[in-house]
Amino acid sequence: MPETMFSLKIAWAYFPRIYLSSIKGPQPKIDVEVMRMMFRKSKLAILLTLTIAATSALTGCGTAATSATQSEDTAQSGGSQVTTLAYTEEMDKNEVMTFQISVDQTKWQEMLDNASAEEYISADITINGTTITNVGIRPKGNSSLSSIVRDDTTDRYSFKIKFDEYVDGQTWEGLDTIVLNNNFSDATSMKEYLSYDIMSYIGVDSPLYSYADISVNGETWGFYLAVEDLDDSYMERTHNDEGELYKPESDMGGGGMPDGAKGGQDGTAPDANDSASEEVTSTNSDSNQTESAEKTTEQMPDRQNGGGGMMGGKADNGTSLQYTDDEISSYSAIFDNAETKTDETDQQRLIAALKNLSEGTNLASTVDVEAVLKYFAAHTVVVNLDSYVSNMAHNYYLYENDGQISILPWDYNLAFGGFQSGSASDVVNFPIDTPVSGVSMEDRPLLDKLLENPDYLEQYHEYLQQIVDGYFADGKFEQTVDKLSTMISEYVKNDPSAFYTYDEFEAGVAELKELGALRAESIQGQLDGTIPSTTEGQEADSSALIDASSVDMQALGSQGGGGMGGEGGKGGFPDMGGIDSDIMQQAMQLIQDAGGEITDEIKSKLLELGLTEEQITMFSQMRNGGGQRPDGNATQEKS
Repeated sequence: MPETMFSLKIAWAYFPRIYLSSIKGPQPKIDVEVMRMMFRKSKLAILLTLTIAATSALTGCGTAATSATQSEDTAQSGGSQVTTLAYTEEMDKNEVMTFQISVDQTKWQEMLDNASAEEYISADITINGTTITNVGIRPKGNSSLSSIVRDDTTDRYSFKIKFDEYVDGQTWEGLDTIVLNNNFSDATSMKEYLSYDIMSYIGVDSPLYSYADISVNGETWGFYLAVEDLDDSYMERTHNDEGELYKPESDMGGGGMPDGAKGGQDGTAPDANDSASEEVTSTNSDSNQTESAEKTTEQMPDRQNGGGGMMGGKADNGTSLQYTDDEISSYSAIFDNAETKTDETDQQRLIAALKNLSEGTNLASTVDVEAVLKYFAAHTVVVNLDSYVSNMAHNYYLYENDGQISILPWDYNLAFGGFQSGSASDVVNFPIDTPVSGVSMEDRPLLDKLLENPDYLEQYHEYLQQIVDGYFADGKFEQTVDKLSTMISEYVKNDPSAFYTYDEFEAGVAELKELGALRAESIQGQLDGTIPSTTEGQEADSSALIDASSVDMQALGSQGGGGMGGEGGKGGFPDMGGIDSDIMQQAMQLIQDAGGEITDEIKSKLLELGLTEEQITMFSQMRNGGGQRPDGNATQEKS
């Protein structure tokens, strides 16, 4: 009886598609509910149901024996081939997880020596006492990975663990993929944890997260942050396996800037982390290349809070979520990075949603307004510019279901002003009503179209107030940081591969508490109207801004160091080994508009900008995890 009911449900769901596919020529527009009324009296329904039921009966004969074999295999491996989602209890944010990796030492070292290939090897991994055999593990990342590749003092890569890489259907307590993040560029080891915690607090569908103590073949490896990958298990947990998921990423997103120093304090473009889909290189049209050539004769606009910039709104192939036309190829950065199986119908449905968004029409049905406003409220609080709201336009997931879109969080190790944020005052007073950097609000329609609506702006302010009251006010934030410090301090102290010393950790934690308190004070003032809440307002009158000169941003750890200060301590890219920051922006724009490829034509334009042959070679090598610094000097290869 249960099998029959299940068959009826399948027939009910798929009858409209089957009916339409049987029609030759142009398909009529027929209401789905009307079609399902037809289904109730259709002979096709009877045939379809009987066929599915018969198939279930035929295949059911071997079910008992097969299940017994799978159960035995599962018991031996400690894995699971039945989705139970029990991992949600194991990933307890208030406890430190243990990951014991058992692997062939030679293969492990070969993997580390060739980390830029990001190829899986087989390992047995025991998580919180449960062993899963023959799982896939590999290094992951973008600029963080290439930085470590070029640093012969460390092998502390982030890792991706895929439980079903070698055994179909194998999971760890229902989870198919997990990532282990190495706290790159974060002296506190807390930025990503706190960001997801604030997201979860306000009701965003954040990935699960927990600290992790990792050992390899019995030797302590390092103290990491374990994060649930946004994959099948996440979709089942948060969205009942409904809808489509994408990780928009342009070719140059997160991988375009030079580096070479400790723990990410190096001037690289931030880490794009990595998508489960394969990297696909796309090339833009000649018209885009011509347009970019014309731009090189002009001064690039200010990247801090407004004005177009690198990947600001052009040639992003969809990462900005701007509508350009109805061509699927115009959104390759989205569709080439689909995390779920999609077809042309799914793609056209998303394009239609982007068109509605750009026109500001049917917003309530086009956008999951509550979910998106909560995301941007939390995102604005933690000032993460390595994201959708900056010229990078990456490090987020796009979810679409039945023509309605929302945005999901990913990769927050550079939150709390860790990238392109300028001085401590810029971070603390980051404007809540124009929370963008290097781009205009119009360049980011998912944010702009909602905040220009008075009702939605008020709703967004309410979420900001909830975060301030519930997570920061009356010393709550400082108490949370102190609690985390107590939980992880011994692990940090004994971490043999840490990017920062224990003294640097303690100093970073102290600065983080002060930064958080001042940030909440500024947000409250902006909500009350005593502090300007837009970039324009703050530039016109800075007298009411919170004084944050006492905060040492460099102590927190950042991409480029010192809150991206560079010379003068202001936002943007730090010292580039002799490359002027304005020239760097123009060079990056040229490469981005060319689809990430340095052709002979692009090389000529880079030379005209004043770059040397060595610097151009360095740009080219960075795309492949190569090994030269901005000054053209080769770094040592890893042994």
